[in-house]
Amino acid sequence: MQQRYSLAAIILHWAIAALLAFQIAVGWALGSLGARGFALFQLHKSIGITVLLLTLLRIAVRWWKPRPAKLEGGWQGALASGVHVGLYAFMLGAPLTGWALVSTAKVKVPTLFFGVIPLPHLPLPMASHGLAEGGHSLLAWIGIALVALHVAGALRHHVMMRDGLIWRMVPGRSTALLIGLPALILVGFLLGRAILPGAAPVAPQAPAANAVEAEDVPAEDNAVEAASNASDNAAAPAANETAAVAEEPAGPPPAWMVQPGGKIGFSVGNSGETISGSFSKWTAKIVMDPDHPDSADIKVTIDMASASVGDAYKDGMLPGDEFFGSAAHPTATFLAKGAEKTGANAYRAHGTLTLKGVAKPQAIRFTLSGSGKTRKVSGSASIARLPFGVGNGDSSTGLDPKVTVTFNFDAKTQ
Repeated sequence: MQQRYSLAAIILHWAIAALLAFQIAVGWALGSLGARGFALFQLHKSIGITVLLLTLLRIAVRWWKPRPAKLEGGWQGALASGVHVGLYAFMLGAPLTGWALVSTAKVKVPTLFFGVIPLPHLPLPMASHGLAEGGHSLLAWIGIALVALHVAGALRHHVMMRDGLIWRMVPGRSTALLIGLPALILVGFLLGRAILPGAAPVAPQAPAANAVEAEDVPAEDNAVEAASNASDNAAAPAANETAAVAEEPAGPPPAWMVQPGGKIGFSVGNSGETISGSFSKWTAKIVMDPDHPDSADIKVTIDMASASVGDAYKDGMLPGDEFFGSAAHPTATFLAKGAEKTGANAYRAHGTLTLKGVAKPQAIRFTLSGSGKTRKVSGSASIARLPFGVGNGDSSTGLDPKVTVTFNFDAKTQ
């Protein structure tokens, strides 16, 4: 009678195989999911650690109860042994390189093992992040190749050689289990694909009379603003004099409708690198006569949950209390009454930015180009993040104190 693996080894074998199939199915798509993939990243990490723990247990079981003797020698037997060793290296290396990848990321994303047990980061240098990332990806492909060889070898023995080798990994020589246990691998893979979020819905472009599609309107630090005011006044006395003698407006200032296709962007330094992102949802009401900027009335409302930097780990952190706290404070608002001309087609608007429940005086700079009923608007500003409590945790220690915002859009008036 052919010797079989222990029941513990059999259970661990098929459990690990199903989990690896799930990991491969999910891992292929994670890089393209953005913020929608944050929860899956956390699950991917938890299952990866589970695979690591089960593999260590499998090694312990194999030491406690050795595997059955090999049935085949020669190069075929050596190849089979090599594949087995490679599979163990994959089952250990893939989770460890993934753990190292998370531990050396610029922004430290906390990992909770199935949302309960905090998993500490490995004490590795930040410089090893690229190596960990490349190693994790390479091991995934090597693992897929090894699994394919392992399955091919099992089928060869069962279908071509008919030596019953596969029964060593099936309890009781049950035909039902012979079909059902390998089916678990397919179930794991299909489950991994099934829980992937669908394609992100594309928001229809609003007509000109609807929501404004422009950039966040952040504001400058007061000290910087005071210095720039002095510089502007010294550099452009003629502009100030012209403003003083400007004619009174002929009627009420026009309302401007920002056209689809505008761009909003923000960036912040992070330990020598730059993290860049955008807000995809916000609305605005803009009233202003370019010849009489003191007539300006600006209100911008930003959906803070729409912030993205194009990385699922970081995007998943942005709505949290450490950054935007969007659950308690879903929107940020910039209000400005009046603006001033600082040069040819250049303006500055002072107002109030309310972000994360904190209101602070802020300012924006912008330029207008074009004439008549259509204008191109572009501008920039700087927000001191700490007064608003943005970036107040351990993962933010490398962030610069100010966030730069740039924006550009087309606007039309009726």
